[in-house]
Amino acid sequence: MIGIIFIIAVGVVLLNQHFHKNLFQQKLAQEELKNQHQKDLLLSSILVQEEERKRIAQDIHDELGALLSISRMHLVHLENQHQDKEAAIIPSLQNIRNLTETAISSMRRISHDLMPQQLETFGLVKTLEAVAAQANNAEGMDIQVTADDEFPNLLWPVKLGLYRINMELVNNTLKHAAASEIHIQLSFADDKVHCHYTDNGKGLANNNSTDGLGHKSIEGRVHSLGGTIALGNGSNGGFEAVITIPVGNFQS
Repeated sequence: MIGIIFIIAVGVVLLNQHFHKNLFQQKLAQEELKNQHQKDLLLSSILVQEEERKRIAQDIHDELGALLSISRMHLVHLENQHQDKEAAIIPSLQNIRNLTETAISSMRRISHDLMPQQLETFGLVKTLEAVAAQANNAEGMDIQVTADDEFPNLLWPVKLGLYRINMELVNNTLKHAAASEIHIQLSFADDKVHCHYTDNGKGLANNNSTDGLGHKSIEGRVHSLGGTIALGNGSNGGFEAVITIPVGNFQS
């Protein structure tokens, strides 16, 4: 009789443990589904924003750009017409033309910032190298971009995400770090993209705090791509970011 009671008691304990184990596994599965759903929503939101940026950039380039170019053409024609007749009007026409050319340059810059056309055509590395070349024209700044010889042409969400992330990091460095050097290193291994960003600036204050809106935006983009990011101060000073993004989630 005692043996039967003992067996029943052991069975109850085992059933109870099995029940709690299943309950724990279900909670883990639900939490994983919830996290994945949040990542999917964030990625979808980012892609919708980027699609709207692309549309606006195209409208600015095609419509406003065409109108400004036509205006400039008419101003040049007026200058040529009045070159020998009314010399007094020439400076005014030239001033208007200069303002129009400035507007055209600003329009192109805004359009490029909204959606860099060369990113789709030439890929991430070439686009970042072009950004570096432009920045290096400014006195006192040296941006270097290095990548594996076999660095792949990534699918659009990863390519665009890494471009935005690096541009935000560069912007933060230029605004806050008082740095003279930036190095962006890209590599690909084990079906993952690795991005190592460093500068020689003053680094993060407040015990490596990364609570700023810029860093939160970067972290949000990385997490939406299913990646990881570590932000902090480098061992030799300056700021450092290590980003890893698995591209298997975006295979076609």
